[in-house]
Amino acid sequence: MQVTVVRPDELGAGELDRWRDFQRSTPALQHAFLAPEFSVVAGRARPRARVAVISEGPQLIGFFPFERSRFGVGTPVATNLTGCQGVVHAPGAEWDAAALLRACGLSVWEFDCLVEGQAPFQPYARIQVPSPLMDLSAGWDAYLAELRRRSPSTTKKLGQRRRRLDRDSGGAQFRHDTRDVGELRSLMSWKSEQYRRTGRSDRFTWTGVRQLLEELVETRTATFSGVLSSVYAGDRLAAVSLVLHSHTSAAAWFTGYDPAFAPYSPGMLVQLRAAEGAAGAGIHEVYLGRGTKDAYKQTLKSRDAVVSEGRVMRATPGAALHWAGAAPTRRIRHLVTESPRLLKAADDTLHRYGRLRTSLRSASLPGAALWTESDHLNRSRGPS
Repeated sequence: MQVTVVRPDELGAGELDRWRDFQRSTPALQHAFLAPEFSVVAGRARPRARVAVISEGPQLIGFFPFERSRFGVGTPVATNLTGCQGVVHAPGAEWDAAALLRACGLSVWEFDCLVEGQAPFQPYARIQVPSPLMDLSAGWDAYLAELRRRSPSTTKKLGQRRRRLDRDSGGAQFRHDTRDVGELRSLMSWKSEQYRRTGRSDRFTWTGVRQLLEELVETRTATFSGVLSSVYAGDRLAAVSLVLHSHTSAAAWFTGYDPAFAPYSPGMLVQLRAAEGAAGAGIHEVYLGRGTKDAYKQTLKSRDAVVSEGRVMRATPGAALHWAGAAPTRRIRHLVTESPRLLKAADDTLHRYGRLRTSLRSASLPGAALWTESDHLNRSRGPS
C-alpha cells in the first residue's frame, strides 16, 4: 500500500473520475458526504482538509478524506457536520488502518458516522447507531402511500396544515432547486437562532461553514449538486431545506423555518417537497442523519441504515494526550444518550439555558413562535 496526501483541490481530473467510479460501483459509498465534490469544496473552506490517495502498485484503490489538527488528531472533513465517513474504495480493496494513519501523519482518527463496509476500521468501532433514511427507490407515489399507511395521523395533520397555510397566506408556493443565496442565508439565520434558543453550539459561527454551504449550493456536476427547496406563504419565505444529491443517494442536511409559521409545520412540509423533487431527479434514498431522537425522522423514515462511532489510535504520545482529554467526556455523553431519562433531563436543561441566553440577548419572542414543530404535533395529540 502506498499513500500520497494532498489537498482536495490538488486532485487531478482522472483521480476525481476514479473516485466517482468507486462510488458508482458500491451503493453504500454513494453518500453525498463521501463525494469528491464535497471534499474539494470543504477544502476551500477548511484549510486543514486533506485527502489520502491510496494505491496498490500502479492501481488506485481508494481515497481517504480527513482533517488534521494538533497532536496529529484526525477527524472527517467538515467534522461535526457530515453524516457519513470512511474510505471511498475499489470493490474488494483492503488497507491497513494503522499504516494509513501513519502515512497521513495522524495519531488518532475519530469517526461518528462510519459507513458500512469499512472492514479495516470496523474493529475500532465502539458503538453502532441507526441512521434513518427515506426509501424512494419505488418512486414518490409508492413512498407517500407507505408513509400514509405507517403514520396516518401525522400525514393527515400535515395535509390539513398545508391547506390551512395555503388558505391563511393567500396561496402557499413550493419551489425546488432554487439556487437562491437569499433563501440559504435565511436558512442559516433561522438555524443559528434555533441553536441559541435550544442551548446548542451555533454551527454557523464555526470557521468556513457559511462559505461551505454557499459554495455547495452553486456546485453542479453530473453526479453531485447542492439543492435548495423552499416554501413561501404568499410572498413571505416560510421554510428552506438544503439537500445534497450524489449519484442515487441524497443527504437531508439543514432545514429551517420562520418561527412565525411554526403552527403550520413548514419544516416537515418543505422536507417532503425536497424529497419529492429528489425522487424526480432519480434519487433512491434520502438519509436524514444519525440518531433516533428527532421525532420527524422516525415519522419520515422507511428504515434505518447503520453507522458506527469510534476511533483508530496509534501508540503515540499525541494519541495518549487526546484520549486522556476526550475519554471522560465521551463516556458521559454515551451514558446520557443511552438513557432516555438522562437524555430528556439534559435536553430540558439545554432548552432552559437557551431561553435564558435568548432573553439576555433580546426581548423574548411571543410564546407560540418559540415552539418547535414537534411541540405542535405533540400538543395536538394531547398530554403524554
